[in-house]
Amino acid sequence: MQKVSFILTTYNCSSNLEKTMTSILMQDYPSIEIIIKDGGSTDGTKDLIEKYSRELGEGLLWKSESDKGLYDAMNQGYQMSTGDIVVFFNDVLTHRSVVSHMVNAIEAGGEDCIGAHADLVYANGEKVIRYWHMGKGKIMQGWLPGHPTLYLKRKVYEKYGLFDTSYRGSADYEFMIRVLRGREEKLAYVPEMIVSMFYGGTSTNGISGYLMSLREGHRGLKKNGVKFAFLIDIKRTMRVLGQFRNIDKMLNIL
Repeated sequence: MQKVSFILTTYNCSSNLEKTMTSILMQDYPSIEIIIKDGGSTDGTKDLIEKYSRELGEGLLWKSESDKGLYDAMNQGYQMSTGDIVVFFNDVLTHRSVVSHMVNAIEAGGEDCIGAHADLVYANGEKVIRYWHMGKGKIMQGWLPGHPTLYLKRKVYEKYGLFDTSYRGSADYEFMIRVLRGREEKLAYVPEMIVSMFYGGTSTNGISGYLMSLREGHRGLKKNGVKFAFLIDIKRTMRVLGQFRNIDKMLNIL
């Protein structure tokens, strides 16, 4: 059985961390490793992590110390992990069979399948802000997977490297471009809404956050030699606007 590593990064977010941990611990998949890289929290987050560490023993590895930001923390978390499949995650899984479904999709895809992705919602408390239905697509269409739904085999990171820490909020976007810009990588799609994402993070915190994400995304496209980057930016923006427009329609089918 393949081991799945969940890599969590935290800093003064004990309430969100507890929700994230509860959703992971309810999973019916039996081989899960949890990695927590905390940035030196002072709000009780460390006490909460220590509580889970006592309960889970070797099932949870963690450290709390200052770092150079989100993507440095994510890279450190990866170095601590040992799983065959890696998930960078700081949100909420929507049902207890999420991990089982994602692993099954990867295994059904065969040896050349590098991972799987699915759908998510952005939520502010109980209020859904955006529904992200990505399906299958191409970078040229403004498409990329929702990173919190992305389950990748470890060999992907061994081949393509980790996150570029010079990005403030879009190193995950640049990483996915790096991996998926060619045609040789096969990524499975699971048509389920598997993640409720906390709204208001680095790249979703209002118009300034989105503009920063767009600028960095454009930089990521150019860095990886993707042609027609400006056109892709426009298509990506249209997809985001569509996520807001279609909320009511999408929620009716959940």
